[in-house]
Amino acid sequence: MTDAAVQRDARYRALWRWLALGWLLLVIAIGWHQWRFWQQSRIDSDVLAMLPQDADDRLLADATRRIADASARQMVVLLGAADAGQAQQAQAAYLGALQASTLPFEPAGDAQDWFAQAQAFYAPHRDRLLTPQQRQRLREEPAAALAESALASLYGPMGAPRLTAWHADPLGLWPQWWQARAASSGLRVGEDGLLHADGRVWAVLQFQTRASAFRLDGRRTIEDALDRAAEAARAQVADITELRAGVPLHAEAAAVQASREVNVIGLGSLAAVLLLAWLAFRSLRPILLVAMSLLIGCATALSITAMVFGNVHLLTLIFGASLIGVAEDYGIHWFASRRGKHPDQRWSLLRYLLPGLSLALLTSALAYLALGLAPFPGLRQMALFSVVGLAAAFLTVICWFPWLDGGALRVSGFSRWLADTLQRWPRVRASRGWAVAGLAMAVLLAAGLWRLQTDDDLRSLQSSPQALLDQQAGIGRLLGMPSPAQFFLVRGADSETVLQREEALLQRLAPVVAAGQLRGYRAISDWLPSNAAQQADAELTARVETAVMTEVGAALGEPLQRAAFPAQPLTLEDWLASPVSQPFRQLWLGPLGTDVASVVMLDGLHGEASMQAMQAAAAGLPGVRWVDRTGDFSRLLAYYRVQMSWLLLAGVAAVFAALWWRYRGLAWRALAPTLLAGLLTVALLGLLGQPLQLFNVLALLLLLGMGIDYGIFLVEHRGDASAWLAVCVGAASTWLSFGLLALSATPALRAFGLTLLFGIGLVWLISPLFRPLAAPLSNPGTDKTE
Repeated sequence: MTDAAVQRDARYRALWRWLALGWLLLVIAIGWHQWRFWQQSRIDSDVLAMLPQDADDRLLADATRRIADASARQMVVLLGAADAGQAQQAQAAYLGALQASTLPFEPAGDAQDWFAQAQAFYAPHRDRLLTPQQRQRLREEPAAALAESALASLYGPMGAPRLTAWHADPLGLWPQWWQARAASSGLRVGEDGLLHADGRVWAVLQFQTRASAFRLDGRRTIEDALDRAAEAARAQVADITELRAGVPLHAEAAAVQASREVNVIGLGSLAAVLLLAWLAFRSLRPILLVAMSLLIGCATALSITAMVFGNVHLLTLIFGASLIGVAEDYGIHWFASRRGKHPDQRWSLLRYLLPGLSLALLTSALAYLALGLAPFPGLRQMALFSVVGLAAAFLTVICWFPWLDGGALRVSGFSRWLADTLQRWPRVRASRGWAVAGLAMAVLLAAGLWRLQTDDDLRSLQSSPQALLDQQAGIGRLLGMPSPAQFFLVRGADSETVLQREEALLQRLAPVVAAGQLRGYRAISDWLPSNAAQQADAELTARVETAVMTEVGAALGEPLQRAAFPAQPLTLEDWLASPVSQPFRQLWLGPLGTDVASVVMLDGLHGEASMQAMQAAAAGLPGVRWVDRTGDFSRLLAYYRVQMSWLLLAGVAAVFAALWWRYRGLAWRALAPTLLAGLLTVALLGLLGQPLQLFNVLALLLLLGMGIDYGIFLVEHRGDASAWLAVCVGAASTWLSFGLLALSATPALRAFGLTLLFGIGLVWLISPLFRPLAAPLSNPGTDKTE
């Protein structure tokens, strides 16, 4: 080396000594934060936090969040047996097994106890609780005919079942009111607390988790406890059918699945990277240093993400596990260029590699940051996690590797063979053969793009186990459980206005239910009529029942007095404070913006006709809004798929501008492989029948950031076999990392993985086809630059 080169290396070492020390202090701080982070357990598995927020309707977003929060801790278990005795025996064994262990959930009440409490709560106000059919009958039927019905119920041996003494309800109105509540609201449990349906008798058990259902640790705590309880029930009653439903079950299944995938993808990626590093360099030092850069990158990303967002989502960790296949590119590129060179050349090697590595980091960071432009909190976490992880791995390589990699690094047979394959790789040129190949590729692209379909339905992202979904559907059919995704939002200045608007809506829903387009609904006004409705019903029953009692008394030859009822109405405050409101309390949202609000939940919606009927029911009613959250989110996914597609094109333009600034006329050679790989990937998705979704487009954004590295390395170091070795090892590890994502049971991550599985493999195959012929831009140990 010349004296000038020695002096330049000395200045580099002095500067890099301070950079290395500064980075060391930051890494120590990250280590301290990591120790505190894992003690506090700030990993979040709340899938709702991953969804986009409504930018244009914060009130609707708030209402949706409250509905989700209300049901997030609820679970229902049905135990079906041949008769009531067996069902009650199985229920006792089931609950006994659950009480024998410490669980994250507890019973939420008994149906039979609730019915007794409800009777006691409503009995004093029976006179102001009427169904529409009862109102019509009391208004239109003569008092004499009603009196005959009252006498028949008093003396008839087969009279209708009663819930009160005869004189307190001579026309038997109250049992009919309860039957109507059961038919409309889905409350299909009898006085004994058992459900008779599908030829079996079902015990209904309700539970609620003690903490948020979404904040789980990846273990099957709830499922295992319920499995043990089911075994205890079957030990008592062999022929028992168990059905389970509830958000906590889906949340736990997602957490267990995500935890398993973190281990498989993260450890699989790390093992692939280290194995490739061993095959390429046959030395322990590259393996340890590359592993150190990956560890520091992931730890730094985790800490910074936790500082910014307050916690880290479990899906961010799964996605971040695949970051290993990208962050190792910097360390691999360093050691690929270090092979066979004297240790004294490592400072000139750093100057040689720094421009290309920096440009690779810049383009990758731009692609990852594009994820953060979508209003998905989960994607923003992933974007920050990825950019910080890449930057930390990059800083570890450039700050520490020149100091820590002081020994010799021999050229292994595998690395020599792999590097030499570049010389046997063809180049694209003007010839008949390449023209035919181009035509074949154009036909493939046209066929794939022609068959390509889009699918933005939110339900296609469902990843719960099918068995759990089937049980949820079965319980929904038996109990009439409404869907939290479609509902009516009712708003008003006060609770009385809200209840009156609900009653107007229910009048419109009655013919829809009669037509079979809706099975039922749950509304507060069904259980708590408005003050106006209560007053009108009380006056109607007082007038008619007084006349009936007079008629019956005359027939019996003795005066009869109608039972006395309190003058004050049922109030919302009393109803909410009573245990009676527990099954329906989540329907009352309370203050929402400047108004108060409630929701009317629906049971048995099916098909587009039902959806249109719901829209028509809400049309023209003040303060009533039909909400289809599944449709809203699906439309939002479609909107952002289009927006991200345009952003992808803008990203291509930005990357090309950065490449042009560095390479001028050679810029197209660095960009063309990634563009062709992206187009071919989309075509392959079309040929395989895979729909194009938002997450495929986001993966193409990542492909732009990652795949461009290979073109950059081959253009930056033209003719350098070490650059090709780095590309091969880096592409293989990245391909394996994101290829493992394609095995994920989470549809969004699987879409990411499948897209990048095709894209990374294709960009690796295509990149050397566009490599330039000229000498490299610079060489380690010299000052020559073209």
